[in-house]
Amino acid sequence: MNWSELYRCRREIQHRFPEVWDLKLVKKRLPVLLKHIQDGDRILEIGAYDRKLEKRIKAHFPRVEYRSMDIDRSLHHDYYTLEDIEGKFDEILLFEVIEHLDFEEGMKLLQKIHELLGPGGKLILSTPNTMHPVRYWEGGVTHRVPYYYAELGGLILSRGFEVVNIYRVFNDAFFQYLVRVYLFSLVHRYLGIDFAKSIIVIAKRN
Repeated sequence: MNWSELYRCRREIQHRFPEVWDLKLVKKRLPVLLKHIQDGDRILEIGAYDRKLEKRIKAHFPRVEYRSMDIDRSLHHDYYTLEDIEGKFDEILLFEVIEHLDFEEGMKLLQKIHELLGPGGKLILSTPNTMHPVRYWEGGVTHRVPYYYAELGGLILSRGFEVVNIYRVFNDAFFQYLVRVYLFSLVHRYLGIDFAKSIIVIAKRN
């Protein structure tokens, strides 16, 4: 890891998004994801678990070619190791995975994703928002590395990606949503904590 390069990349992200509050708030990740998919795209989901996302995507884009990778061999997947994966992809999805890996493993994974994406292909990644008081810690001992949004954006930049956008994700019942977003926002800012549980990074392969 070139730490001076990482520091430069992190400052670039911090310049674009000085505070977590500068990240656009979205209710769900699926609408964000769908904006970056075209029918017929080749998609790989890493850490796909039960492949539920496949049906949701194909409901909108039936000609998408979806592939999944997960280390859990009790479930059906196309690949069970990164070394098994073949071909190039238009989008690679990595939802709530990178925080389960050691730092070195996470960086190797980002590099592998860069290699698997075709020119202009996109990485769509989510991870717990470390500005939320408990969201990261709810993952228990399986969570290994917390990623502050600017740090993660800088790491992704340093792996040869262009960071297209970063979002905060928060959804709740209607009344609770209004209270959090419109009534208590100033309180959260004052306390230096966020109610959004996750962040999503959209990055494009250069």
